[in-house]
Amino acid sequence: MSRIEARFAALRAEGRAALIPFVEAFDPDGATSAALLAGMPAAGADLIEIGMPFTDPMADGPTIQAAGKRALRAGAKLAKILGMVRDFRAADAATPIILMGYLNPILSYGPARFCADAAAAGVDGLIVVDLPPEEAELLAPHAAAHGLDIIRLVAPTTDDARLPLVLQGSSGFIYYVSITGITGTRTASAEHLAAAIPRIRRVSRLPIAVGFGVRTPEQAAVVARAADAAVVASALIDTLAAGLDAEGRAGPGLVGRVLDQVRALADAVRTAR
Repeated sequence: MSRIEARFAALRAEGRAALIPFVEAFDPDGATSAALLAGMPAAGADLIEIGMPFTDPMADGPTIQAAGKRALRAGAKLAKILGMVRDFRAADAATPIILMGYLNPILSYGPARFCADAAAAGVDGLIVVDLPPEEAELLAPHAAAHGLDIIRLVAPTTDDARLPLVLQGSSGFIYYVSITGITGTRTASAEHLAAAIPRIRRVSRLPIAVGFGVRTPEQAAVVARAADAAVVASALIDTLAAGLDAEGRAGPGLVGRVLDQVRALADAVRTAR
């Protein structure tokens, strides 16, 4: 049983949903993002997404685009991100780690080498935003060979005919993009989720995580009542960005403020049902 599968099984036994916070690797620098990553499990993160910065993040809104630019200026590279995961794993063997990003850097690194190195570092799953199922063979065989889950994205515009194709070969969990558009801009309503989530459940038994518009504890609780996990990214990065000085450096207490926000989100998710 993979770490992702084991974590969702444990949460089902508890009768609650998961919180999946997001940290952009190397935003605004390696030490700060590593400190956020290290502190998230104790703050209530059940799984963690790590963003892999890319120069053309077409699915990301302004907040995550800006985080990616800061991270790239700080020297983010795939090898360094895997090193961050390896350091995290030295202290935490249980919390699932999912890398989220785009295909181009993985192709540049080499898909087979990337999957081998990611698994060795302690990565559990991959979300590759611009990898459609028709091109999954570029990555999926290498991921499977090293026990990495390929987590697929489902959008509100994914119709019933395409849904089984999108989810074919998916593992770990399903990421439901709850809005049409870019990250962090709007939030899906409880009514929308009440219609969308059962439609996905008819096709797959995998857990369903909802993201791309979850910002507040109240919104996270709405998601937790309808789905299996709430993903929060832009709201955390907004807090981080607000605590940077004029030179883009993290100010005193900034990591603690972001982790306090994770705690508030975790409390809302854990008491939602």
